[in-house]
Formats: sequence, structure tokens, C-alpha cells
Amino acid sequence: MVMLRNDMSSSASIAIAIPCYNEGVTIAKVVADFKVVLPQANIHVFDNNSSDDSAALARQAGAELHRVAAQGKGHVLRAIFDELVEDFIVLVDGDDTYPAEDVHKLLEPMLAGKADMVVGERMASATDANMVPMHQFGNRVIVGLVNSLFDAKHGDILSGYRVFNRHFVESVPVLTSGFEVETEITLQALAEGLRVVEVPINYRSRPQESLSKLRPFADGYRIFLTIAILLRDHRPLWLFGYITAFFWLTAALAGGLRMLNYLGLAQLSSSLLTGIILLCIPTGMITLGIGLSLNAINTRFQEVKQFLRRHKEL
Repeated sequence: MVMLRNDMSSSASIAIAIPCYNEGVTIAKVVADFKVVLPQANIHVFDNNSSDDSAALARQAGAELHRVAAQGKGHVLRAIFDELVEDFIVLVDGDDTYPAEDVHKLLEPMLAGKADMVVGERMASATDANMVPMHQFGNRVIVGLVNSLFDAKHGDILSGYRVFNRHFVESVPVLTSGFEVETEITLQALAEGLRVVEVPINYRSRPQESLSKLRPFADGYRIFLTIAILLRDHRPLWLFGYITAFFWLTAALAGGLRMLNYLGLAQLSSSLLTGIILLCIPTGMITLGIGLSLNAINTRFQEVKQFLRRHKEL
């Protein structure tokens, strides 16, 4: 059981879950730091096929070691959700970029019953010294896209410092395998109507000997693909409606240009414009039909989930 500062006490159990892949330079310090700030919490290191001495160092530092054979942070998070049974799970990267003492900031809204997931928001403290400009730019692009597409107000989608309660763990599936998992669980939380709170935290540079595992372009592509898939799953009519509008507007433009040809005001290929019209109009109808069908399926699925949730509560 964990006693918290600021006169906040709780009988709830708390686990510290640390994903680890070749973090031999920092993993022992991360474990030791959390032992100091939350001495009665259970600390778990989930080693993801490290080729260095990360696993041995984590065990020597006093963490309980778990092996995750499938490579990727998404697989690690799925193992964390499957194996840990504590009331609250603190997720923190093993690279020592997140100060352990900030865990109290994350736990406060959780223990007050105000959130199902609390996210450590790094961007206010991000500088060129502790986060390369490309990563800052990519994070802001992804945040802006998610906020506009899902009508949200997030400040940091990709933070590796979070707290989950049992309701979140039992409600949100983890389907992706890599670094896009942070985006996935944030969007899944929105789709499930879960309460997400962001708390500003400090962020610091990796030690020079520690190497980042992030691949900006490959991981960025996977994040954008995840956003598209979740749009398809949770807002299909919106997504396919825009695709339909694109095809029909293209057909209308081609029709307008063909009319200019007829009036002698342009000299474009009539056969090409006719082909565009004949392609885009039926394709738009097909995409609209897909959107309507998926929207009906999604609506029925949401109804079933609500019924099952109410039945469980009874």
C-alpha cells in the first residue's frame, strides 16, 4: 500500500511499469529513483529482448523482471496491462528523461477520482537541448492533427510518462506494436469517453551514452496510419464522407472543364475528362456506401458495449 505526500493517503495499490530495451546506462537509476519517491510501490521492468545488461541491472536494482518476446513498445504495453493487477499503473520510459519525483503530480488527479488516464505533458519544458527540433515539430504536427480530427485539446500525444487506473486498463485494447501505441491509447480513450488529464512535467535529456530508439520517419508513418485506422473504426462516416466529397468534387471540376471545351473556351482532352467523371462518380458512391455501412456497424457495436457495461454494473 502506498502513502502519498500532501496528506493524500490511499489504500490503493500502485505499480511502476518500465518498458526497457537496451537501457543499461539508465535502467538501474530509474528503478532506484522510483524506490525513493514511492518506496512501497511495486516496480516492474518489462525487458523487450535487450542485448545489453539491462535485465540484470534492473533485477539487481530491486525491480521485478518480466520478459516480453514480441518486439515493440505496443507488445510491452499489452504485457503490462495483462500481467499487472494493481489499482493504478504508472508507465515510465527507462531512459531517465522523466523525473521520478513528478510521479506525485500524475497521481494526484488519479487518486482524486478525476481521471482514468493522466499524461505527463512534456512540451512546455521541451527545448532544443533535451528534445531535438525534429521531434518537437513532429509531436506538434501529430497533436494538431489529432486535435482537429477528433475535436480534442491535447498538448502531448507521445509522452512516455502516464498513469492508468483499472477502468482504463480493462476498457482500452492495445492493438498496435510499436511507438504508435501512445497515440492509439489516447484515441481509444477518446472513443471510449474516458477521462484524460494532462499534467505539465519536467523533461530532461538522455545521458550521452544512451541512444534513442525512435525512428522519426518510420514511426511517424506508423502513427499517421494508426490515426487513419482509428478514424475508420470510430468515425467512419466522417472519414468516408470526406473521401466521397473529394471524388464528387473532382468529377464536378472535370464536368466544368468539359463544358468549357464544349463552349470553345478551353482545349482539354474530352475523353480524359469523361473518363475522370465516369471513374469518380461511382467511386464516390461506393465510398459513401462503405461509410454508411461501417457507421451502422459501429453504432450497433457501441449499443452492445453500453448494454454489456450496464449489465456488468448491475
